Amino acid sequence: MTSAPVPLSGPRFQTEPAELYREMRRDHGSVASVVLDGDIPAWLVLGYRELHQVTGDPVLFCRDSDLWNQWDRIPDDWPLLPMIGRKQPSILYTVGERHRERAAMISEALEAVDPFELRTHAERFADELIDAACAKGEIDLVGDYAALLPVRVLATLYGFSEEQGPGLVTALNDMINGREGALAGQQHLAGSMARLLADRKADPASDVVSRMLADTSGFTDEEIIQDLMVMMAAGHQPTADWIGNSLRLMLTDDRFAASLFGGRNSVAEAMNEVLWEDTPTQNVAGRWASRDTQLGGHRVRAGDLLLLGLQGANSDPQVRTDGSALTGGNNAHFSFGHGEHRCPFPAQEVAEVIARTGIEVVLDRLPDIDLTVPADSLTRRPSPWLRGLTELPVRFTPVPAL
Repeated sequence: MTSAPVPLSGPRFQTEPAELYREMRRDHGSVASVVLDGDIPAWLVLGYRELHQVTGDPVLFCRDSDLWNQWDRIPDDWPLLPMIGRKQPSILYTVGERHRERAAMISEALEAVDPFELRTHAERFADELIDAACAKGEIDLVGDYAALLPVRVLATLYGFSEEQGPGLVTALNDMINGREGALAGQQHLAGSMARLLADRKADPASDVVSRMLADTSGFTDEEIIQDLMVMMAAGHQPTADWIGNSLRLMLTDDRFAASLFGGRNSVAEAMNEVLWEDTPTQNVAGRWASRDTQLGGHRVRAGDLLLLGLQGANSDPQVRTDGSALTGGNNAHFSFGHGEHRCPFPAQEVAEVIARTGIEVVLDRLPDIDLTVPADSLTRRPSPWLRGLTELPVRFTPVPAL
């Protein structure tokens, strides 16, 4: 196929991504030619089987960004550098045995988080956020709730003070959106992590950072700082969007009406459906071809960048043959990735506890909740990478704070 490359930007990623992915699949097949900011070429892997192949072969499709054949065209102020970095000593760009050691360090540090303590933190912060609005009878469940909750929980687990949470939220959002302020957000996050690391070296505690510092595999401070940044970025915004997207589904789909009025059986079903149909992490950068190869009928050259089209693969008609939105207990989606660079299982559990607790607190605390705007007027952030609402305004009968 010889269709023109598709810009990986523009309003259609906000307004109609499902239709856009269908068109890309029609015109390009399971692997689409795309261009990034600055007319930088890449491949977007949309096919479920092709994405499974790319993420399952770390030798041919490597995570080492030094392989990229476009570095001579990338300016120092390129807004996507926080997402596609060069020589970043983080777990994202580490390969082989060293990657496995780092993944084990992170998994063990998160696995030691007490699940009851985690839920207690999530409930406490969720209740505080609801308390701030419950007497008014209205709240923006994205800007005043979901966008603030995960980072507050994660910051506490890592060892940050509560006062540092708002600054971390702003920095993370700037960095992830990949526009103005992206590099400044990255610098703020790095500085915060470095100061926390120094504090925990001097005064260890029962937190994630202290456990990572206690690991005996010989990681440098810079490596740990980079991994903490990855964990915070990957843990906060997608979880916030998971909460927002799930609440939107439950507020706009009659199948979940009972859950809004006392039932809770459908919360997990709504959350799982979002991971299939409206996943927070839409596209991920990336993998680099270590040699010339063929993928999805296209010739991929050594050093080419392949972007992981998670939402495109989740909606691949080759595996979703009935077109049904009801996914039940099927969790064979790509929303947490696949292969040795997938999201570590303990991190998935942490995200799920925060998201489910956040949703349940809203449903428990706010009676007769309803949207204050037409459902079709809800808008998404302008990002091809993460899919989340700009706001989710609701009204309810005012209730007293706890």
